Amino acid sequence: MSRIGKIPVTIPDKITVTLTSSTITIKGPKGQLARELPDCIKISQEDNTLSVSPVDTALKSQQIRGLYRRLIANMVLGVTEGFQKKLILQGVGYRCQVQGKKLILSVGFSHTVEIAAPEGIIIAVEANTNVTISGIDKELVGQVASNIRSVRPPEPYKGKGIRYVGEFVRQKVGKAGKK
Repeated sequence: MSRIGKIPVTIPDKITVTLTSSTITIKGPKGQLARELPDCIKISQEDNTLSVSPVDTALKSQQIRGLYRRLIANMVLGVTEGFQKKLILQGVGYRCQVQGKKLILSVGFSHTVEIAAPEGIIIAVEANTNVTISGIDKELVGQVASNIRSVRPPEPYKGKGIRYVGEFVRQKVGKAGKK
């Protein structure tokens, strides 16, 4: 049994939920999100709570129940508050800037790297080395942050690269000289 799936999702006052047989749409002050629902779960709405329940007792249904309960909770949180990820560029000469909806990275290559922001994502740069990715879809915010980080992941010898704020990169000892 899924412990997360049993917890009902509370809906704030300013949120409207539309349920159909195969989709759920959540609209709030920051925007609107929709998601397709699988056949093995059903969602019921009572007053200001949503409950996710499995159609049968199969293990897959229980797993999907917990997953979709969390996805729906993230949708509600996204349209009310939004999500954001922060990245830091570390390295001599590493910098970035935003031109329109594109992030331009200069991270030690012979060329600059341009990353276009998808619809619904806002990229902001502070002090040429701090990047903030924000939006209402948690999956999309995390995926864009991961794509930016994959351009130059932090390396373990000097620590240069793009890393998440608060990420710890273990430093390795370099080559020892001859004695």
